[in-house]
Amino acid sequence: MSVQLEKLEHNMAMLTIEVPGEDFENAVERAYKKNKNKINIPGFRRGKVSRMVIEKMYGKDFFYPDAANIIIPEAWEKAYDECEEEIVSSPEIDVVTLEVGKPFVFTAKVALNPKATLKKYKGLQVEKFDTEVTDEDVESEIKKELEAQARMVSVEREAKDGDQVILDYEGFVDGVPFEGGKGENHPLTLGSNSFIPGFEEQIVGKKAEEDFDVNVTFPEDYHAEELKGKAAVFKCHVHEIKERQLPELDEDFADEKGFDSVDEYKADLRKKLEDRKAKEARNKKEEAVVDKLVEQAEMDVPEAMINTETKRSVDEYAQQLRYQGLSMEQYFMFTGLTEEKLMEQSRPGIEKRIKGRIALEAVAEAEKIEATDEDLDKELADMAEQYRTEVDKLKEMMGEPELKMIRKDIRIRKALDFVVDKAKEK
Repeated sequence: MSVQLEKLEHNMAMLTIEVPGEDFENAVERAYKKNKNKINIPGFRRGKVSRMVIEKMYGKDFFYPDAANIIIPEAWEKAYDECEEEIVSSPEIDVVTLEVGKPFVFTAKVALNPKATLKKYKGLQVEKFDTEVTDEDVESEIKKELEAQARMVSVEREAKDGDQVILDYEGFVDGVPFEGGKGENHPLTLGSNSFIPGFEEQIVGKKAEEDFDVNVTFPEDYHAEELKGKAAVFKCHVHEIKERQLPELDEDFADEKGFDSVDEYKADLRKKLEDRKAKEARNKKEEAVVDKLVEQAEMDVPEAMINTETKRSVDEYAQQLRYQGLSMEQYFMFTGLTEEKLMEQSRPGIEKRIKGRIALEAVAEAEKIEATDEDLDKELADMAEQYRTEVDKLKEMMGEPELKMIRKDIRIRKALDFVVDKAKEK
């Protein structure tokens, strides 16, 4: 097999791949064996007709299209491995020669990883991000902790905003009950706006075991066509009213959290907040520095590269949904999106990430930043710990391409650390 590469404009390239006649002949034989049981010729048992008979009846090139579909992925994989350029898109395949007695020739149009030209990457000026933790921040965090352990306690008083009521209800339009308008022992938090506008407000002031009517009008944009803009009456009955009670911030609460005193608990909370704010500030600074880096960089990013990365991102998201028991068809039904719209939404973020990576690759090149063996060992040790396995077993599972990709990621992170540490805050 021979491969010729021709560089095109905008970091695109055309690979011309020629497969020897004998290799293509092997693919034709495989295509025959794959399809012979599907071919029905009078006078022959299904699957027993010879390739020669089939080709005599339908032509010498009868199996060529299937043979091409067999050989192209295999030949492309070899060409990809042999190519010294870094290919960053799926190939656009076009068959050139598919004739009896000739080598099989096809082309693959691909994007090559672009290079960035940097005007400046040291001393980039970015905003200084606040890392101070105030007493108000600590009190707010304490409130969240207390609310997380709040209990719903039954009370005998009128319902008010924030209470949870256990409710029976049945809705009527023009005196006729409608589908989906009935519920029993339904827990409803007043003020949550989870019911039709105006519904929850009319429950405020009601008592347990009270019967009453709620009058509402369905919004014009309501999802059920037959109810849009219609006036409705809900017959309601409150079984129980519950209020949210927070625990006391005292020594017992601190003890439950594993501390000897409230002051010790607060000190630990402040330290966690300081660590979190410092991490958030670092992330914001990294993003701001990369934005500045890309802003002054010159690069020509091929559309094919962005399209490939966007498609890959959507495919990965679909896989995550499958792990959660949800298909993409269900996701599109629930969200009203399509694959095209999802890709359109994902594209700006993907393009930004690609440009940032290309700019950081240029920094790594300029500063001769490399991923050392020690860097790789540390990364693999962290991964092994994350996946709860041994480093040697992890290495066995990975091939050279995966290790090469990890080294590349390490190199990019080191370049990011370099430009962030050199940046100036204003």
